[in-house]
Amino acid sequence: MTKLVSKWNYPTTVRFGAGRIAELPEVLKDVGISNPLFVTDPGLAKLPVVASTLKILADAGVAHGVFSEVKPNPVESNLYAGVEVFKAGGHDGIIAFGGGSALDLGKLIAFQAHQSRPVWDFEDIGDWYTRADASKIAPIVAVPTTAGTGSEVGRAGVLTHEASHTKKVIFHPKMMPAIVIADPELTAGMPPFITAGTGMDALAHCLEAYCAPGYHPMADGIALEGMRLSFENLPKAFADGSDLTARAHMMSAAAMGATAFQKGLGAIHSLSHPIGALYDTHHGMTNAVFMPYVLAFNRSAIEDRIARAAAYIGIDGGFDGFAKAVLDLRTQLNVPHTLADFIKDFAPDDARKNLIADMAIVDPTAGGNPVELTKDGAQSLLDAAIEGRL
Repeated sequence: MTKLVSKWNYPTTVRFGAGRIAELPEVLKDVGISNPLFVTDPGLAKLPVVASTLKILADAGVAHGVFSEVKPNPVESNLYAGVEVFKAGGHDGIIAFGGGSALDLGKLIAFQAHQSRPVWDFEDIGDWYTRADASKIAPIVAVPTTAGTGSEVGRAGVLTHEASHTKKVIFHPKMMPAIVIADPELTAGMPPFITAGTGMDALAHCLEAYCAPGYHPMADGIALEGMRLSFENLPKAFADGSDLTARAHMMSAAAMGATAFQKGLGAIHSLSHPIGALYDTHHGMTNAVFMPYVLAFNRSAIEDRIARAAAYIGIDGGFDGFAKAVLDLRTQLNVPHTLADFIKDFAPDDARKNLIADMAIVDPTAGGNPVELTKDGAQSLLDAAIEGRL
């Protein structure tokens, strides 16, 4: 019984279903926000989905501002620009609207706007979050428009430290959005590449959480069903963006992955993070590229567990059948098989490979890998993903 010791947390209120974005003014009132800053990304800001949402606010007489200076991998300068807009507009809360980047940055603006210490003092290390003045964290309403990161039900945000090109996880319990509006109609306009990348991110979260060591049977169950939903519905959403049933199930899978990965993540993410920080790649698609190589690397520790997952999902052949299903899914979604296929002119020299491996083994997700991720292991995984060697 000595290992049956853990700490469990579960997410916030989620208003789930098609058309529920119309409830946004009511939701803001419920959480006490009267003058929100609407945080989104520059591409989304130009699309009708943002215009129609802002019209809902205007028609309800809700004063608001808009901030959209968000990179695909948000950096600290994005954060401080958003904080300036938040303060200048006298805003009292955040609507984080978009994919993982906008959701993370919106949460970080709400967190950091009235803190007296630099954001890096609140990295997810030990009890560093207690350094923050929790009373000064603004309330957040999250509205995801992709089905991937699950950041809408998370208590952290990922931010790139520009000087070192490293991704940092900033954590505080009060970064959890007060209410989430999960409306699958908002995801219908996602192009196939984004549908594939975000969906594979959701699958990666569920897969790595399920395989992470430690005792968390509730996270395991959530991750298992999230994997089933992903295998069943991601190809449908990719093939037909207007399939709202598949879109809805993928929104569920995304939230389930983020709920489950409080148990841990692993080498898919710890390798994806430095690649994303150094090459500005799409996070979910980078995870998708690494997924089969990390599965093979971890086989000795997860073979039986993956066989049980395969049986539940309806995949024949145990571990080998599951690994083949991952490869088949990647093929259906046009996921590049190697890093060389994914990143143009990707030919890192030994010094760059060494840097990536160094960054991977100190990434906060590395500790959740079921096989200890040493520098040699990280380098071998990187080489395998470059060469396509399984």
